[in-house]
Amino acid sequence: MSTHFLHTVSELGAANATWYAAARALRFLGLHVWRYHFVAQRVASSAMRSVPGKLVISTISSLSDLPSEYPRPREVVAARFRQGGNSIAAWKGKELAAILWYQLGAYEEDEVRARYYLPSPGSCWDYDVFVQPHLRLGTAFCRLWDEAHRCMHARGIQWTCSRISAFNPGSLRAHRRLGAIPLGSATFFALGRWQLMFASRAPFIHLSTGPGSRPQLVFDTRPLEHGEQQCQPT
Repeated sequence: MSTHFLHTVSELGAANATWYAAARALRFLGLHVWRYHFVAQRVASSAMRSVPGKLVISTISSLSDLPSEYPRPREVVAARFRQGGNSIAAWKGKELAAILWYQLGAYEEDEVRARYYLPSPGSCWDYDVFVQPHLRLGTAFCRLWDEAHRCMHARGIQWTCSRISAFNPGSLRAHRRLGAIPLGSATFFALGRWQLMFASRAPFIHLSTGPGSRPQLVFDTRPLEHGEQQCQPT
């Protein structure tokens, strides 16, 4: 067993490391694999202590507010705004230091064909937290996350849900430190226009034949809002 694989196992765990190795091998055959873990995190109250720093926090309301160096396709960002996405950014002078997105009601994934639906008005979906690589050891993420929770709390949101790539050890560790509660997992296989999903929650299995066909995964946080720790298997 190679040293590289052993390191991957130590970072991701045996199951996710095996999936990661399989995904890399299958890519040579044209088959793309994504594996996600879904989690929920309690939104902190507005009374939480603000993290000090020189960053300026603002909301992003249109494509024109984003600098050209933001590493996301413009058509993807435009689609987020069309479906009601909210964006919060941290700036260091004129440089975009970090950005975070969240959405109420439902969110259509932009990596795979899937729709995440949140029936509770007390929950939202957060996604695509980006921090400039040279600022990841600073306060940018903390300032951004603090402000996001303030905005969510002001709107009556108690829980924020998200998906984490099973192949991203840094994000997995960060969510564990923040006390995230597991809600399940899903694995997507894509070959051309075909997509096959296996998930730990309904509908469990879904075959998509094109852009107009996508599974809907429901994340109901109402049991959590009432103090019930009902987690889905991963």
